[in-house]
Amino acid sequence: MRLLTGSLLAFLIATLVGLGATYLALTRGGAFGALTIGSWTAFPKTGTIDADPYARAAIARTGRLVTGVGDGVSFTAMRDDKGKPLDGRCDVTVSGITPQARFWTLTLYSTAGNLVANSLNRPGFTSQEIVRRADGTFEIAVTPRAHAGNWLPTGGIERYVLVLRLYDTPVGVSTKAGREVPMPAITTGDCR
Repeated sequence: MRLLTGSLLAFLIATLVGLGATYLALTRGGAFGALTIGSWTAFPKTGTIDADPYARAAIARTGRLVTGVGDGVSFTAMRDDKGKPLDGRCDVTVSGITPQARFWTLTLYSTAGNLVANSLNRPGFTSQEIVRRADGTFEIAVTPRAHAGNWLPTGGIERYVLVLRLYDTPVGVSTKAGREVPMPAITTGDCR
């Protein structure tokens, strides 16, 4: 009887640990093959046949379409360049240049993966509508309050994710080091 009880308890603990680890891997981005450049992270193989089982399971769980490697690559940022989580109550600046791409979008999402509701009904910017400086660089203010120039309102949410999608770009599976590719800087200013 003691052997049976011990075996059942061990089986129950192993099941809970296994299911818990799987849940964490699927909800916290446990995919392999990450390409990290500054604050930005991409999983270029996610849209290919070489995607690892965790990435496939995460895609199946969320039901979201991923950018195929032939189309481009999708980078996400949840923290600024100093490692501070992106906070919708703070003034955050995305500035610099993007890697070579025919077209790109920068979109603001909640941590749950939904577009953030805001006063302008603007979820993001595209490379076609951004106002640039004379040298080709840009600056986007991601803030809860109105800002001159390229302004992306946060609606004052506590945490958010920025997604930079690069279409028709050489950045992807063959990119090995972050120094090969220039990515926009993310800096946090005043918080209220």
